[in-house]
Amino acid sequence: MGILIGMDEAGYGPNLGPLVVAATAWEVVEEEVRGRRSEVRGGETALGSAVKLASAATPNLDEFGLYRRLTSVVSRSASDTRVAIADSKALYKPGHGLRQLERGVHAALAAIGCAAECWSDLVQSCDADPEGLHSQLCWHGDFDCRLPIDATGEELVPLGDRFSEACDEAGVRPLAVRARLVYPAEFNELTERFESKGAALSHVTIGLLREVIDRARDTGRPSAAADSPTSSPVFALCDKHGARNRYAGLLQHHFPDHWIEPICEGHTESRYEWGPPESRVRCAFRMRGEEFLPTALASMTAKYLRELAMRAFNEFWCARVPGLRPTAGYPADAPRFKQAIAAVQRELGVADHLLWRNR
Repeated sequence: MGILIGMDEAGYGPNLGPLVVAATAWEVVEEEVRGRRSEVRGGETALGSAVKLASAATPNLDEFGLYRRLTSVVSRSASDTRVAIADSKALYKPGHGLRQLERGVHAALAAIGCAAECWSDLVQSCDADPEGLHSQLCWHGDFDCRLPIDATGEELVPLGDRFSEACDEAGVRPLAVRARLVYPAEFNELTERFESKGAALSHVTIGLLREVIDRARDTGRPSAAADSPTSSPVFALCDKHGARNRYAGLLQHHFPDHWIEPICEGHTESRYEWGPPESRVRCAFRMRGEEFLPTALASMTAKYLRELAMRAFNEFWCARVPGLRPTAGYPADAPRFKQAIAAVQRELGVADHLLWRNR
């Protein structure tokens, strides 16, 4: 048995709204994948069998393709008949609706037994705000929109069933869809503590990675026997964090019980390993990491949460400032929005650090 983890973020650049980091974890059952190999198709990023994952010094990522194995139900582009799982930028454009994101995220949540019928359900299902910080923000006070927004419940239920069945047949199982909502106050504190927004992003990402690895190993395969081992090899793929090439120190901070071994550190990819052979962790930070299906689904999850959080933000302020146009929160437009709400912000006593990211 092996565990695949993909991670990505949404909202790193804006001044308004949360940074969202997400992760998805998948189990690959050894009996289903032993000895199988596949050719690379369309630049597909993949993982070798659980046996190779446990033993190979450098696993060949082009040997086992989740896209190939789930081809009956998964599409790498927008689809009305299959579940689209791809980089969120390919599936969502402002003004074009959330339907493709919703089909993928809700299908995965259904496969792990988590129904999300409203915003609060989604946050809870992803454990995205364990301390409930978003509920302390006035623009989230009365916000709990029904989900889905643009897809329909009638299409999501059978789609989720098809997705779950295809995963079972392919010998893979979604274990977790997790996220972290990092609102401006926390974002500002992290950038001050770690002295840059890039380091803040890396710490949030690797902290979530540690949680997901621990949770995935503790949870194990739902249908596994009670005496099934919980130690499994792990491969984690994160989209690279800007121009950063070196992550060893950050990994060592979050995994202090192991010696982090750098395998390579470069512009296109940085790879690390740690832990004993039977539960070896291999972690890569790679450009275009969304080519790996678990990372693509993480990208979609992060974007979905970010867009819903901004829906709450815009609904609150637009209801109080006549004629106010919504914002996506990015630097080209955020100052306009902040200036327009300034008077109401003062009346409500909303401190700047709760609203505005300093970096």
